[in-house]
Amino acid sequence: MSETVRVGVVGAGSIGKNHARIYAKLEHVNFSAVLDIDTKAAASIRDAYGVQIAASLEEFAEMIDVATIATPTSTHFEIGRKLLELGKHLLVEKPITDDPKHAQDLVRLAKDRALILQVGHVERFNPILSALETLLTKPRFIEAHRLSPYPFRSVEIGVVLDLMIHDLEIILHLVRSPVKNIDAVGVPVLSKGEDIANARIRFENGCVANVTASRISPEKMRKIRVFQEDAYLSLDYQSQAGEVYRLVDGRILRQPVEIEKDEPLKLELESFVECSRRGSQPVVSGSEAAAALELAMVITEIIKESAA
Repeated sequence: MSETVRVGVVGAGSIGKNHARIYAKLEHVNFSAVLDIDTKAAASIRDAYGVQIAASLEEFAEMIDVATIATPTSTHFEIGRKLLELGKHLLVEKPITDDPKHAQDLVRLAKDRALILQVGHVERFNPILSALETLLTKPRFIEAHRLSPYPFRSVEIGVVLDLMIHDLEIILHLVRSPVKNIDAVGVPVLSKGEDIANARIRFENGCVANVTASRISPEKMRKIRVFQEDAYLSLDYQSQAGEVYRLVDGRILRQPVEIEKDEPLKLELESFVECSRRGSQPVVSGSEAAAALELAMVITEIIKESAA
């Protein structure tokens, strides 16, 4: 691929606009095109960054080398499949699709075409996760909380697929062990699907993860705590701050975790562009995102069955 990559965004909603904002500033990027059925939303990106509005997916593909798909989850598969068939590298916002089979279909198609398929699990690019991984030995218990006010978007899916899936993907990455069993509960409040949910996941290596997600909280919270044999780690994704507690000479010592703060989405898009230019493996591949989706779907089904 040439030194400069032509980039486009499908979906001009709040997430797509954030991708556009960052692409317009990145090195080695020619932000070229936007596509959305909402012509006013597409026009706002055109006017802000001087890109072209594509009239169809085929025309869009002619304008770009790589693309973000930031449309509703139910459309990810069809848009992703067509763009992969047209030879384009993709970053698909999470969840990768709304069907694990469709997710695997996209993974296979990208592999067959030797194309990059990255998925927007943006917390994997949060600097606190890098800090956590340097301190991690063998996690025994993980507790994650992800709370937000009602978003009035993405409410066609439940909170497990909307928010909890971020933590599920991270936990699978950290634990690296098959799931043994799952207990889960959740209730709808303002949506058809669950708005608050909790899952307790036991892994075959003995680790237990307790994960809570809510989109009806008066405040935002994105925290993870990891307990292991030699330490307890407490990290805040939102403030990009953390502490580690250790037992030393009979006393508990608390130390701040050194974190070089940055915008996770910027780091994610920089990495995606570099992977596309160099043909390297993305940090969050389609197959890893598909595994997180499968786990999220199992949790969603358990919640539905318990409510029946």
